[in-house]
Amino acid sequence: MRSLHRTNASRGRAGYLLAATGMLLAAPLAQAAGAVTMSPALFGIPVDFILFGATLLGVALFHHYVLQVALTGLATITTYKILFTGFKTGPGIAGFGAHMGHEWVLLVNLLGLLVGFALLARHFEDSGVPEVLPKLLPEGWLGPFMLLVIIFVLSGFLDNIAAALIGATVAASVFKRKVHIGYLAAIVAASNGGGAGSVVGDTTTTMMWLDGVSPLDVVEAYVPAAVATVVFGIPAALLQHKHMAISRDFHAAHHVDWARVGIVGFILVGAIVTNVTVNLKFAAAADYFPFLGAAVWVALLLAVPLRKPEWSLVPGAFKGSVFLLSLVTCASMMPVEELPPASWPSALALGFISAVFDNIPLTALALKQGGYDWGFLAYAVGFGGSMLWFGSSAGVAVANLFPEAKSVGQWLRHGWMIPVGYVVGFFVLLAVLGWHPHEKHKDDASAAPHVQQAAPAAVSPAPTPAIGSPGYQ
Repeated sequence: MRSLHRTNASRGRAGYLLAATGMLLAAPLAQAAGAVTMSPALFGIPVDFILFGATLLGVALFHHYVLQVALTGLATITTYKILFTGFKTGPGIAGFGAHMGHEWVLLVNLLGLLVGFALLARHFEDSGVPEVLPKLLPEGWLGPFMLLVIIFVLSGFLDNIAAALIGATVAASVFKRKVHIGYLAAIVAASNGGGAGSVVGDTTTTMMWLDGVSPLDVVEAYVPAAVATVVFGIPAALLQHKHMAISRDFHAAHHVDWARVGIVGFILVGAIVTNVTVNLKFAAAADYFPFLGAAVWVALLLAVPLRKPEWSLVPGAFKGSVFLLSLVTCASMMPVEELPPASWPSALALGFISAVFDNIPLTALALKQGGYDWGFLAYAVGFGGSMLWFGSSAGVAVANLFPEAKSVGQWLRHGWMIPVGYVVGFFVLLAVLGWHPHEKHKDDASAAPHVQQAAPAAVSPAPTPAIGSPGYQ
């Protein structure tokens, strides 16, 4: 009982530290909000932010009840906004309805992606491919490290949720489901980092591309992302190898179900084609219909005559998705109207803020404000959500597969190398290429991009839905 008490106490301290750090880092946003709104404030911080911070603190402390905490926070913040402050779209219930009329496309897209990719991951697991991979991965700690590299590369052109789920599915197979929480955090970080330098690898970078930022200005984010992957990847691989080495059976005959492999490819290609087509050809329509989430489910249903999905996974995936959607909705109601002046320190801080705050509005505000080095911003908002399990949609998806990951204290304790990697990567980019801010490239009237949230942190985000989670990446 004494050891259990110490464990719970340490988790509580970790959760308290997280919430305090998040509120401290969000202070510039809160001060900016207070400067342009009449929202009631306590010690200079709008009450909206205090309620959101309390919700995040509850998630950190009561990780066995995260859905209940998130829904309670959503109900509290919504009631407060309706009764006292109103929304950007207007006061009272009418303002809330107008606000949700804008947000529903993002939320439905996230729901469709998270639940749909959970079924895709089971198709991949049942295909037999994960059982073959141990023969291809190197021996020793290099095996789990190379798996992280594979996830990093996949996320550059796939949705980061899909890359994370495929990586987690492979890990579950090659490590006989004995996957360390620190390694799960590394899987999420690899998927978020891999999309940070590609305009088709993360929703935030897609937003930049559609808003007029050159893909060459974003691609430099691969420099810090690659450095960070080495920094967190090696200790995570060593940790996993010590916890459970790769199980290799060279004599066993493994059957590959190529029909399921084809289904996985069909779903992913359909998602990529839909996302690129909609964003390039029908960008305005993306604000009114969840094309990407619908595309994933259309592909799943078309494949039913060939192989049926594991429908029993839907309730659990739906429950985990509702948790993330609750935090995303809370974040969307925060009175953030502007960011601190653009500089490399503010970009560094945005990476930490995106672990608890939706990175989609952060990116939109940065594009409107201008003056950022877009490679730094892409890395910060794309990778930052990896620091917490609910900081990106990729993290929530992986935690749905491994419920033991739904502990902020354990994630921070065993995934300490993720924030270290983030900071090291950031300063390597600063030292190698330097901070080169770009002038405002569009007028205010055209600065708001029409982007379908295909996600993440936040939350880690095909023109990836990576998604606007509290943090996503």
